[in-house]
Amino acid sequence: MKSIVQSIREGRILISDGAWGTFLHQKGLKPGECPESWNLTHRQDVLDIAKSYVEAGSDMIETNSFGGSRMKLAHYKLEHQAGEINRAAAAISREAAGGDRHVLGSIGPTGKFLMTGEVTEEDWADAFREQAVALERGGADAACIETMSALEEALAAVRAVKESTGLEVICTFTFEKTVGGTFKTMMGVSPTDMTKALVDAGADIIGSNCGNGMAQMVEIVREIRSAHPTIPILVHANAGKPVLKDGKTVFPETPEDMARLVPDLLRAGVHIIGGCCGTTPNHIRAMRDALLK
Repeated sequence: MKSIVQSIREGRILISDGAWGTFLHQKGLKPGECPESWNLTHRQDVLDIAKSYVEAGSDMIETNSFGGSRMKLAHYKLEHQAGEINRAAAAISREAAGGDRHVLGSIGPTGKFLMTGEVTEEDWADAFREQAVALERGGADAACIETMSALEEALAAVRAVKESTGLEVICTFTFEKTVGGTFKTMMGVSPTDMTKALVDAGADIIGSNCGNGMAQMVEIVREIRSAHPTIPILVHANAGKPVLKDGKTVFPETPEDMARLVPDLLRAGVHIIGGCCGTTPNHIRAMRDALLK
């Protein structure tokens, strides 16, 4: 199978998958329960989620490992199982993906900050290295370092993955629109700042996930493309901004709403399109259909 970057260089636009957390809760994940532990205890349920995105037309499937670093797992007293949990996550998605779709090993932030003194860059590197090696052993093709807000943590993750594995490296940040109309992370990083730092660090694919619907992602992609003319860009958009309805959080963008903006994303310079919070296989299918028109 060709690498993701090679497929992009040959002119392909790729479809990623959508949200996982919503499905896990629908299948019985309880509040306060570790989602990643389900790779060991509810394997078939996790596999069903991955298969649903394969059936919807995804070219790549993420793994149920977003909070799979030892630092995150320590909250559930599962840090000693980090390797086992991440290998299982990748093996499940690999089974669903087969040999003709890519598996993206999801790596989320640790929740630890340098400024507080609770972690060092070497601590981050060790945790990310352990997770990435396990994901590769389980069958992942790429590491998807996602929902980042701090450059230091993202760079530690990118370097750890590149130094310890042969995985392609994707890294995405989560941005919010400021009152001044620009986009920044909670740590003050702009899409331009992110682009320059990640390209210098050797990331293969960069982009944005979560926090925004499709319309805002178009603006973010334009800024990334202005900062670098050729770097491959991935977007995992939410199904709109969440709203509270009848006491429940609802994501308002329908599959048709998201699919309608696919041409705008393509014109902005995106190469991989998928979903984050609130998106379903129906959203992914609609985006796939929009590409085929």
